[in-house]
Amino acid sequence: MAKKIPIRKFSVRLIVFSAVVAALSVLMQLFLPEFATPALPYIVLFFFVVTMLTLYIVLRDGTGRSDRKFVSGYMLSRIVKFFSIVVFLVLYLLLCPENDRLRFVVAFFIIYFMYSIFEIVILKKENDHQYSQENNK
Repeated sequence: MAKKIPIRKFSVRLIVFSAVVAALSVLMQLFLPEFATPALPYIVLFFFVVTMLTLYIVLRDGTGRSDRKFVSGYMLSRIVKFFSIVVFLVLYLLLCPENDRLRFVVAFFIIYFMYSIFEIVILKKENDHQYSQENNK
């Protein structure tokens, strides 16, 4: 039987992480504007919202959830994230100027990998923490 995983703790961590990424994107736009896309703030905001949504799907109501339901929630979150990313990319690439497309795609995937690593690390830490608690009983 799985224990409730605190969404609030992850929300705070996500807000702090997103603030750091947003600050880095602002610094990049100020000091390296030739390499920065004007869409950087929107990319960070997009990943903040999508990560918050996917973490909520995975972590919601963990009380009494079986491993099977956790896996189902995790897979649902991945599908939501994938389709959100595809829609965001296609819309921006259709609407953005041609000279910004490469910078946008590079920035998008760098931030994508940053948020993916963040998600993996916090979910693994929580899983390891719960595993150690269950074995200490």
